[in-house]
Amino acid sequence: MIRRPVDSGDPDRLYTVTGGRTRADEQAFDLVTLIVRESGPTPGMQSELVRILQLSERPVAVVELASLLDLPVGVVKILLCDLLDTGRITARHPQSSGRGRQLPPPETLKKVLLALQNL
Repeated sequence: MIRRPVDSGDPDRLYTVTGGRTRADEQAFDLVTLIVRESGPTPGMQSELVRILQLSERPVAVVELASLLDLPVGVVKILLCDLLDTGRITARHPQSSGRGRQLPPPETLKKVLLALQNL
């Protein structure tokens, strides 16, 4: 059986993954929000949610999850909202480090992620 990426041009699959929803709470997550698992998956849970919980055993950025899952960021944000609403994850917004240093702009982080993916 050949496994195709979810976003391989099959809008029906993305519609199914998100339950037909097209928008997430944009204030809950940005690209660098760190996601941390608070509880494990349960039997019968949607496979994409299970995978997010597996990947977020340690803090992982939203953009990194999207890359690892091979899903559009918008779809991942919708799934993360589901997990956040049920208390299975927490979201940490790294506005700045503890010493007053600011994070790089999102465009820089996107470029770094793209460069890492191209390695």
